This record gives sequence, C-alpha cells and structure tokens, in this order.
Amino acid sequence: MTQTGENAVEWSDELDSLRFSVPGHGALCAMHRLAFKALLSQEPGREACLTFFVENQQAFLSAATAKITRLSLPSDRSLHINSRDLRRALTNALPEGPVRSCRVIDRG
Repeated sequence: MTQTGENAVEWSDELDSLRFSVPGHGALCAMHRLAFKALLSQEPGREACLTFFVENQQAFLSAATAKITRLSLPSDRSLHINSRDLRRALTNALPEGPVRSCRVIDRG
C-alpha cells in the first residue's frame, strides 16, 4: 500500500488497477486503468492514475460509498467503480449541482 489504514491506496500490477480503502468498509475498492482512460482522455500510466486519485480522492470515496449503499454490500465484500460512477460523483460535487448533457442527433 502506498498509504496505510483507512487512507490506503495502491497500484495493483496484477489487476492493472488502483485499489483504495473506503472508510467504514472492510474491503478494498478498485478502479481499472482503462476507466481512467475515459476520464483523462489519454492512455494513463500508473503515476497518472495515482495522481488523479490524490487530486480527486473525495469523489472516489463518494462514488465507492454510493455503490456500497446502492448494492447493500457487506463490509467484507470488495468492489470496483467505473468511470460512470466516478463521473457522477465528480459532477454531484460541483456547487452548481450535477452537470446535465444531451446528445442531439441530426436526422437531416
């Protein structure tokens, strides 16, 4: 682990993902490197993923906590979040509320 205890975070080469602890939950949460690619618009390496986590740690914890609650996961069950989970947590943290977007398809 890069950090210990309830603030634990590490990179898993075996899983090609970042793993972190969620305060109050007994198992780790993971996010795969390819999920970071959707958020960073580039091919992220280990250091880029760890840096993004540090800069957005509260959103990661919020996304994990929301998933734990939504799925009623027991405290010993590990979980993973994806880019949609994290994007939702990031936009909900904005002072102006969630960002809404729509896609217009030109049929003309």
